[in-house]
Amino acid sequence: MTEHVKGSASARKDDDWDIVIKPSKGNTPNLGLVWQYRDLVWMFFKRDFTTFYKQTILGPVWYIIQPSLTAMTYYVVFGKIANLSTDGLPPFLFYMSGTIIWSYFSVCLTNNSDVFSKNANLFGKVYFPRLVVPLSVAMSGLVAFAIQFLLLLTVSIGMKIANPDLALSYWFLFLTPLVLLYIAVLGIGAGLVVTALTVRFRDLVYAVGFMSQLWMYGTPIVYPFSQIPERYHWFYYINPMTTPVETFRWALFDAPALPIGLYLANLAVTVAITLCGLALFSRAEANAMDTV
Repeated sequence: MTEHVKGSASARKDDDWDIVIKPSKGNTPNLGLVWQYRDLVWMFFKRDFTTFYKQTILGPVWYIIQPSLTAMTYYVVFGKIANLSTDGLPPFLFYMSGTIIWSYFSVCLTNNSDVFSKNANLFGKVYFPRLVVPLSVAMSGLVAFAIQFLLLLTVSIGMKIANPDLALSYWFLFLTPLVLLYIAVLGIGAGLVVTALTVRFRDLVYAVGFMSQLWMYGTPIVYPFSQIPERYHWFYYINPMTTPVETFRWALFDAPALPIGLYLANLAVTVAITLCGLALFSRAEANAMDTV
């Protein structure tokens, strides 16, 4: 009787099942399968948001406190003490705009740098496209950005009323979604590179925060691109975070625009990092649970 049941089960064709799980072909994840699990992305997004602020007193108010205190610190250290230029923008707006852009990228990068180890128990029990988790992390970061962006707009409008000469542009309505998409793709791609490598090299998990700090100071967050000596421009051509930071300031405050070559170079680097991240992540997930 047992042999008959096994035989009839093995005789079924793939078309007889609603879902057939097969190993992925090639070096890239099945993005179509990820779309089928979009409800799971939403579920992970709600889980991350509620878990992070569970049993906290201030809750999402921390989204306002963090960039405000950071911008004030940068204003004192880099504006007053170091006396760095802000291209004519009010220092607080200059530093806050760079801070909230970098904060979103940092969330996408650092929170996706140890996907396998953080979710080892879940990955070992249930099948779903592993790329669902990095996507939900990027979505969770948008909540913080939205609150901080509203704060930045409020302060900017208040300063505009107090100082009519302050330039405010409406280009941010069109360019901010593109900037966020660019940062999400770059952050996820870079995070996937790290998380794939941490399957073999665990030390990278501890180095991500330090490398992220160094990367921030190599990006025009506390200083404008216009103040960088020309002999160092090559570095910012290969730093893909130069474009979103400066574009965001240009779209909101009509700051100086970047040369078109810099946009193209940063875009090429972002595409290369993302494709590399997808390839490494797809290869690593096949045996990650055995290693982690």
